[in-house]
Amino acid sequence: MDVLHFLFGIFGNATALFLFLSPTITFKRIIKSRSTEEFSGIPYVMTLLNCLLSAWYGLPFVSPNNLLVSTINGTGAAIESVYVVIFLIYAPRKEKAKILGLLTFVLTVFSIIAFVSLFALHGKARKLFCGVAATVFSIIMYASPLSIMRLVIKTKSVEYMPFFLSLFVFLCGTSWFIYGLLGRDPFVAVPNGFGCGLGAMQLILYAIYHNNKGEPKKKVNNDGSMEMIGETEKAADRDPVKHQLNLMNKQVDEQV
Repeated sequence: MDVLHFLFGIFGNATALFLFLSPTITFKRIIKSRSTEEFSGIPYVMTLLNCLLSAWYGLPFVSPNNLLVSTINGTGAAIESVYVVIFLIYAPRKEKAKILGLLTFVLTVFSIIAFVSLFALHGKARKLFCGVAATVFSIIMYASPLSIMRLVIKTKSVEYMPFFLSLFVFLCGTSWFIYGLLGRDPFVAVPNGFGCGLGAMQLILYAIYHNNKGEPKKKVNNDGSMEMIGETEKAADRDPVKHQLNLMNKQVDEQV
């Protein structure tokens, strides 16, 4: 049983690492376009809070025999911090203010929980307090993509719900759910069981809508003109040579 528990912990670390790294494709797109488009920054901020609380919960003086929980979530907190910084750089002013406010809330909550558990609680009371906090915010983290799922249903397009993110939410939730069951730790099993179910729902939505590219979107250029992004991409697909020549002519005109 201990060996199986350890193996699922290792598998959970691997899938969680892939989960933390899966948004790199999204952030490459954000950096390239210098815009967050319709991507939401909420999941990354809530994931940061979940990582901080879970890493704290896995520390030996809080929860013995859960060091694997602490190591991967400490790594995840560092990765998510980078995502949040990038999002703040390229987000519109209104969205930036919202994410900054949420980030302030997240850091405040973690600081309070860490301070109280370290100086006011001991033994089982400390584990219970930190475990409940980690469970509550883990469920909130897993629920944060619900807004994106609603957008998918509304637009009938999965453009803003990356497949690999949904896949590794499911795999990560499943592996840590089993890890929690084997270790008889409800503070690990319960939130990750919820994540497993939510990940499955996202995969179902992706299977339903993955062929739908959605409506063409309007892009406002620096000169005030507008172009249909979807139509531009279709034109490039139909005749890439002609499309490239048009782009070169446009660049020459702009330089003149």
